Amino acid sequence: MSNNPAKNRAAVIGSGVMGAGIAAHLANAGFRVLLLDIVPPSLTDDEERKGLTLTHPEVRNRLSRTALQRLVKAQPAALYDTALAARITPGNLEDHLSELAEVEWIVEAVVEKLAVKQEVLAAIESVWRPGTLVSTNTSGLSVAEMTKGRSEAFRRHFAATHFFNPPRYMKLVEVVASADTAPKTIERLTELCEKRLGKGVVAAKDTPNFIANRIGTYGMLVTLEEVLRFGLTVEEADALTGPAMGRPKTATFRMLDLVGLDTLLHVVDNVRDRSSDPAEQAAFTRPELLERLVADGRLGEKSGGGFYRKVRNTKGGSDIEALDLLTLGYAPRKQVSSTVLDAAKAAKGAGAKAKALLGAEPGNRYSQFAWRTIKRTLLYSAGLVGVIADSIVDIDRAMKWGFNWELGPFELWDAIGLEASVARIREDGDDVPEWVTAWLEAGRKSFYITQKAGEDDEENGSIVSKRFYASNGEYAEERVGADDISLVALKDAGRTVLRTGGASLIDLGDDVACLEFHSPNNAIGGDILSAIRQSAEEVSRNWRGLVIANEGRNFCVGANLVLLLMEAQNGDWDEVEDIIRLFQSSMLAIKQLDRPVVAAPHRMTLGGGVEACLPADQIIFSPETYFGLVETGVGLIPAGGGSKEAAVLAAERAAGGELQPHLNALFETIALAKTSTSGFDVAKLGLKRPQDRAIMRQDSRIAEAKRAVLELDRAGYAAPQEKRVRVAGREGKAVLQVGVQGMLLGGQISRHDALIGTKLAHVVAGGDAAPGAEVSEQYLLDLECEAFLSLCGERKTQERMSHMLSTGKPLRN
Repeated sequence: MSNNPAKNRAAVIGSGVMGAGIAAHLANAGFRVLLLDIVPPSLTDDEERKGLTLTHPEVRNRLSRTALQRLVKAQPAALYDTALAARITPGNLEDHLSELAEVEWIVEAVVEKLAVKQEVLAAIESVWRPGTLVSTNTSGLSVAEMTKGRSEAFRRHFAATHFFNPPRYMKLVEVVASADTAPKTIERLTELCEKRLGKGVVAAKDTPNFIANRIGTYGMLVTLEEVLRFGLTVEEADALTGPAMGRPKTATFRMLDLVGLDTLLHVVDNVRDRSSDPAEQAAFTRPELLERLVADGRLGEKSGGGFYRKVRNTKGGSDIEALDLLTLGYAPRKQVSSTVLDAAKAAKGAGAKAKALLGAEPGNRYSQFAWRTIKRTLLYSAGLVGVIADSIVDIDRAMKWGFNWELGPFELWDAIGLEASVARIREDGDDVPEWVTAWLEAGRKSFYITQKAGEDDEENGSIVSKRFYASNGEYAEERVGADDISLVALKDAGRTVLRTGGASLIDLGDDVACLEFHSPNNAIGGDILSAIRQSAEEVSRNWRGLVIANEGRNFCVGANLVLLLMEAQNGDWDEVEDIIRLFQSSMLAIKQLDRPVVAAPHRMTLGGGVEACLPADQIIFSPETYFGLVETGVGLIPAGGGSKEAAVLAAERAAGGELQPHLNALFETIALAKTSTSGFDVAKLGLKRPQDRAIMRQDSRIAEAKRAVLELDRAGYAAPQEKRVRVAGREGKAVLQVGVQGMLLGGQISRHDALIGTKLAHVVAGGDAAPGAEVSEQYLLDLECEAFLSLCGERKTQERMSHMLSTGKPLRN
């Protein structure tokens, strides 16, 4: 144990949106957090009614206390579990300032004004304990200017840690040193952000708006300029600058509305005012359009409208209208379609989509717009190498992690063809940065290359090396942490053991294999089920154990509904039953494997995705894991072993005692299609077992799962023996069905919901077995199959399935 009383204690100064969000994520990571703000200068009406005075603690701590109350209710949730709010102590900068001497890390997150930050840092230093880390959450102010007047020792322990909003969900933290910051300080902050908070850290230089906001803001200004040049609509621009360009669905104008048009102008001003370069100042001139909208109070979503707005319709719902850039009036949003957009949509991967977007016939207005927008952003990014960051990897990561681009600018440049695009840039009459020209003249054809590992690398545990361009003009190896296992890199290195259309078995090293899903949306169909069975056989023969994980956007969104709906509508019940039986037997192959199996889900892990995890010996949850058996939302019940596993979990928890309370809780979880809000929240659903655990860093999940497999193997793993399952039987089923009928009579559920609930109760209670009877797992699987088949034949279930496939949303019928 550490003798340092400050260990695992942190403080955040400023309880606004960012300060409170950072405090919440520190609490998520296990820190005890002191959240401080100023003492309010006056009483609220409510405080006056209570008879409080300005000296009362409730008043003096009001700002941080109310911020904490908002955190508990925040949506999306800032905390992994609302109970973690107990780790945050509200206070104020007058009464509790001295307590800053008792923490290991102080994060300043007050208003983005240099003078205010300087004043706060002076107050911090007055009680600062030497060696304590201090960082500012500025989004672009000068780190060096902030610490003018502070001691050398303080400056050596000070840097910027720029979190992106919301801090829990956004991966990026830009760590920024001043000339006075000690290298050890940067090491410690990087380690805390990466290992404790699970963040992706980039090293940025102390320049205006650092990396992501600098390039991202420039990109938005360029897009706006080119939109006006080409006479595009808001809808056309967003259709072209979203997923078709490897960017988020928020694209450009929806993103501006979310950020706030006034906020963007503030960022623009900061770069322009701090720059001495006339070209840079010109590039960051305030767009007249934005100034007019801000002056008119149209700031984006926070003011009710910007480039888009929602309006109530006659049906009681809302419609979205888009801004006409010529008249500045609004009109119903229009869908955009074109052959070039269709080509980009059909292409696989962000690089291929961008090439399709740029590769239309000469004269295509959309393609020309995309080219000019991309070209200008690439040239700007290249011109900032060595200015905002030394490494193109840090620039690429900043844009991917901070703006959710699928490819950073240099990765995108490689994807569209570095040599060909530079030639086209020159044909346009644009200058190419000297270092890019020199790079190409040296015979290099891309910024990144991937090389397979040699024998020496394999002996050291490295299977593949990805290399990148560094500022010295040579290829240098990309820094990859020991806990960062890339399945893409492993496949590039020829480590695929077997492959089907929907899944692959990959060698992770140390005789551990990984089963990776890679079907569309990682939905489970016949190809994945085939790969599971083949992998189980292969691992049993030749490997120490198996990890189930992938690098898709989501771990698995469930079973392939398209196939099920088609067979159900055709009335091909034998085929539907075959699908269910194959699913069940594949999950049993995982559960009965004579080698340890560890699943490592991330993000959406729904329905069949949960059923692929529950047979594993252990589950390693990523922090952002949204885990739930949600089949009732499409009119079905879990039938790939999920309902059976619920009965097993209830019996294990009862341990010979009363079974009904445990069964009731799990029945409610499945019947109401509950989903966890984080990996740490799964326990509330009853789906987390004693051996399962959640981690803070999603990028470590495969390495953590691999270690867990090896530990189980070293402990002398033996295949689990099938046990009979004690069930609640017909009396337990009756209890569950009474609850269902109560909800129906109370108007809480529909008649079809009640039918689904009744069938689910029949399965998880063990059918008509006697209370306390012990049944086989196969008996429960048979009940699952029977109930699933009968529900598939219901018209309302088929309507729910069809609605989910067409809209992505559940239907209540």
